[in-house]
Amino acid sequence: MSGENKIHKDMTFAEVLKQFPKSGNILAAYGLHCIGCRIGAFETLEQGAQAHGLSADKIDAMIRELNALA
Repeated sequence: MSGENKIHKDMTFAEVLKQFPKSGNILAAYGLHCIGCRIGAFETLEQGAQAHGLSADKIDAMIRELNALA
């Protein structure tokens, strides 16, 4: 990876899943089963993760994992 993140916490779930379909497994591992959720079209990764009780450190770890996949 070049240092430029393709996925960031301000992207919506829908954007991430459309661009990186395999990211669903990582999101699910963090308890974010947003693949079929209508709110995922509008909610950012950060908003959804916070709503599910993830700490800032967990959110950052998740974003790193997503970018490693991307």
